[in-house]
Order: sequence, then C-alpha cells, then structure tokens
Amino acid sequence: MKLRNADLFTQRPAAVLLDLDNTLYAYAPCNAAGMAAAAELAHKLHGISAADFTQCFNDARAELKARLGPVAASHSRLLYFQRTIERAGFASQPFAVLQLEQAFWRAYLDAAVLFPYALDFLDDLRIAGVPAVIVTDLTAQIQLRKMILLGIDKMVDWLVTSEESGADKPAALGFELALAKLGGVEGPVWFIGDSIDGDMVGAKAAIDAVTLLKVAAKPPTRAHAAVDASFSDFAALRRLFAHTSL
Repeated sequence: MKLRNADLFTQRPAAVLLDLDNTLYAYAPCNAAGMAAAAELAHKLHGISAADFTQCFNDARAELKARLGPVAASHSRLLYFQRTIERAGFASQPFAVLQLEQAFWRAYLDAAVLFPYALDFLDDLRIAGVPAVIVTDLTAQIQLRKMILLGIDKMVDWLVTSEESGADKPAALGFELALAKLGGVEGPVWFIGDSIDGDMVGAKAAIDAVTLLKVAAKPPTRAHAAVDASFSDFAALRRLFAHTSL
C-alpha cells in the first residue's frame, strides 16, 4: 500500500465505489480462456484458422470501437464476433455468432476468480454499514452474470454500467448516477479501480472521490495527481480501512 495523500484516509468513507473488471478479479486470463474457446469453435464451424480468427477479431474490435466511441456497445463480444465472421469472408451467420459469444463467455466466466481478500473487503464494508457500488463499463447483462458467479451480488448495494449511464468512464455520468442511487452521500467517497485515465481521473473530476488504484504488482513509483493511494492486494486495503476512524 502506498499512500500519496495520507490525510485523506483518516476518516472512514461514507460510501465505496468500485470498478469490476481487473479490479476485483484478473481480466487477462479470463479473456485468454474466452478467446481460445471462441477460436476453437470458429475453426470447427467455418474452418477459420486461429491466426486468421485473431486477426479478424482484432480488426473487428478496432473498427467497432472507432465507429461507436466510448459507449457500452463498443465492448460487445456479440458485435465483435459478428464483424469477425464478416471480415473472415462470410455473410451474416446468426447461429455461429451467438454460439461464439456463448462459448467466449462460458470459458471466460469459468476462469474468473476474485482476488484474494476482495470478498473479505466487501464484507468489511457491509459490517461497517458502508454502502458499496460497482461502477463499470460494458453492458448490464454480462456484468450482472459476473457479479453472481463471483459471489458478490449480495455484497454490493448498487450497480451502474455504462449501458445504463450512457457513456464509458471517465465520463461523469456513471459516477454521478452511483451517488444518485445512494440518495446522496455526506462524507468522503472512495473509488477503487485499475485504470488511471478511466477510474482515477474520472472519479476525481466527477465527484471529487478519494481514489485508490489497484495495481497488478508493486505500486508504481511515478506519482499521478489523480491517484491518492495505490495497492496490489486487498489484504492491505482491509488494513487501511480498519484504521480509518468513524
């Protein structure tokens, strides 16, 4: 745990907002498992090689993100796979596209595991009476499925997706909607996420949150003005929360 603005962590937060993907669990192994399953199925259904599938997928993803901009649909694997099949030289293939999406998310979710002590941290919040809100990009259906599979659906009070708010982070809409769902908050609000530009900058600008950056290993040595603290494991975060005063 590295505190850059230690004075902000003497008081217990009135609410805690958290990102989901790559903050509460590791995204990369889940995505790799999903892509491997989708590539295998694409070869089985249409004879597309793994290399061609990867190239078409990457091109499709870039094309859709450029066209749609920072909105929830720009993360849609259903759209990615539809355009992947098209870029591979096929006309629309509804059955294949739906099967690819299902194969991807089935393998992705099978690989999803909460970071150690993340569930304990959410339980600490619940016991202390501090409401928790997930503020995340992507569409609501898959984020709801992730929450249930990870076992945090009963530990989180509210969910805000960019599909609901209308824009991905760092747009202010999602952060503001989270506070609106809470009915207003008196006192400091923590935001915990893994992205400096999306989470830290966005939360600081939108709601003047106390920001905590989740990093994969040791906290970065270079400071960023939007980051109040950084940590690599939830055990350290639990200790920080335990030492805050009411």
